[in-house]
This record gives sequence, structure tokens and C-alpha cells, in this order.
Amino acid sequence: MTTANPISKPAHGRHADSRPVAGGGRPTLDKLALVVVTYKRQQLLTELLDSYLQLADAPWRIVIVDNEHSDETAAMVDDFRAKIAEQWGGTDDQPDADGGTDRVVYAPQTDNLGGAGGFSAGVKKAYELGAEWFWVMDDDVAVLPDGIGKLARWGRDHDVIQGSKLDFDGGPFYWQYDFIVPLGIPNPIAPAAFGSAGYRVMDTMCFEGALFRRRVVEKIGYPDPRFFIYWDDTMYGYLASKVTNPIVVPDVVMRRTREIGNWDIGGLRQLNSTSDMNRYHILRNRGYMARYFMVHGDFRPTLFALGTIATAAKEVIRLVMVDREHVRTGLVQIAKGWWDSRKLLHDPDWQPMPPLK
Repeated sequence: MTTANPISKPAHGRHADSRPVAGGGRPTLDKLALVVVTYKRQQLLTELLDSYLQLADAPWRIVIVDNEHSDETAAMVDDFRAKIAEQWGGTDDQPDADGGTDRVVYAPQTDNLGGAGGFSAGVKKAYELGAEWFWVMDDDVAVLPDGIGKLARWGRDHDVIQGSKLDFDGGPFYWQYDFIVPLGIPNPIAPAAFGSAGYRVMDTMCFEGALFRRRVVEKIGYPDPRFFIYWDDTMYGYLASKVTNPIVVPDVVMRRTREIGNWDIGGLRQLNSTSDMNRYHILRNRGYMARYFMVHGDFRPTLFALGTIATAAKEVIRLVMVDREHVRTGLVQIAKGWWDSRKLLHDPDWQPMPPLK
């Protein structure tokens, strides 16, 4: 595969364009909005915002969704906005356009919406501002300086791109890009290599670095906030795969900045530590997952039940091998989430997120 050409910062007031520039120049991304969701992790957010200042390309907007609605975070964003304005200036939108010309948009929430609700609110805000591309991420990553340039060359032919990332220790981070729909679980043995095509088609997504185009949002709607946490990005990728061919690429565009306890499996794959809240939503949200499968004709009750059993078993193994101090409470949350997922399967008022066009 070819590598991206060296890139330089654009002049003040200019945003990126997704087409190759005249004279055979490199492609960039038109009206790219970076959407980050944060909650009570100001130290991690600081590292992420600092990495934005090192970007070789100026994003059109940076939307910061604050689920804490914290004065401390608001002050950090104000300081960051001033640095961005000094470095890149404003956008070249008309001054009276919605959102003005500030590149940095602060979006505090009155309640903690979780990651799912935060990304739904952030994508909605960026969409309403006029974003053409959305690069979404949590607050516990940092982008690499050439990250936008690496992704942009894939954006000429693809609508959903998942870049690769480094783990906290600097090693490669393996992400399960292949989702086994009938079972409703990631494929644990999907090949890590990218093959001769230089990328792999995927049917899922990870909001820790996913890039997607406006026309995808128009067709499948905003991310579903009802998930609160877990499976929301998986299902958004599943829905995207119904209208386009999402891909995962080997280009490393970010790194994780938060160390998480894990159990190493075979050198590359690992089982990370998690919380009881996550354990509950991992099982509960399978109810939402099943409802989306029903809408699209992909629900197979027996196979999905087997996938639920496998998911519960995985969480029990995680408890024993990584989080053994939470075995008692963790088992309770797994059982509670499983029970509540069955309620969602029979909720007569449930409706999928609507398309925008």
C-alpha cells in the first residue's frame, strides 16, 4: 500500500475538501466534524484536545459533548477554542450561519446520556451545522497528526471508514470488525491481516474512531441514544452496512490513552476489564439489537439465543479472569440485564431510529 504524502496546515479560514486538489494534490475531507463525548475525565480530555492541536489538517468543526455539564470542562473548552482560533482561524461559513464561524462547538448536556446518547447528540449537532463527514471518538484516545490525511484518501471511494489504532502500551489494538449477525456477536477469530485489497469490508462500527459521511446519516438516522452504553456503535455499523460497504483500514490514526486491565489471549487479542454497569448493558441492549434485526429481516431466534448464551459466558469468564473482585455483583448485573432484554423484545411501543431523508 502507498503511504500518505507529507501534509501541511491549511491557511486560516480554509477547511478540507474530499476531492483531490488541482495538480494531483492529496485528498482531504470536506466539512469534517470531529465529535467527542466526555464525562468526568478532564485529564484524558486534555490529552485528546492537545492532540487536535497537532493535526496537520484543520477540521471544519470540533463538537465536544459534555455529559457532565461541568464548569471545569467548559473552561477547558474555552481555552482550547482560543488556541484553535489562533492556530487555524474560523471556518469560511457565512457569519450568520447556524453556529457562526467558530471551529469549536461546546455541547453540554443537562443529563448524563451515556456514550450512546452523547454520540447521538453530537452527530445531530454536527449534522445541523452542515457537516459532510463525522469522525467520532471517546475522550480516552489521542489522534495522530496525519490521521485526517490517512483517512481522507479512503474517503474518495467509501462512505464509512474505520481506521486502526494503537493500544495504551503502543502495540497494535485488535478490533473485531466482523459481526456475526445471526448470533449477534463479534467474530472472535476474524483474520487480523488485511489481505491484498488493503482493507476489509465490515458490518459493524466502533465509535472510538469511526468516520462516516452525511449521506449515511441521512439514510439510517442518528445513533440510537436508548442503548446508553454498549452495542450502540455496533448496531450503527450494522445499519450502515445496509446502505453502503463500510471498511476497516490498516492506517493507524489514533492511540488509546487509558490503561485498562486485561487478559492477553494469544498475543494479539485480549479480554479487557469492565464495570458492572457495562455488564448490565451488554446483556440488556441485546433486546434493542434483536429489534433492529427484526426490522431488517435478520432475526433468527434460536441462533440469537445461542449468541446471548455465548455473550453471558464471555462475561462470566471476564469476571473470573480479569474482574474477580466483582464476581458477586457482576453475576447479578448479567442476570438482570438478560432479564430486561427479554422485556425489550416484547415492548409494543418500540420503534427504530427514523431516517432523516
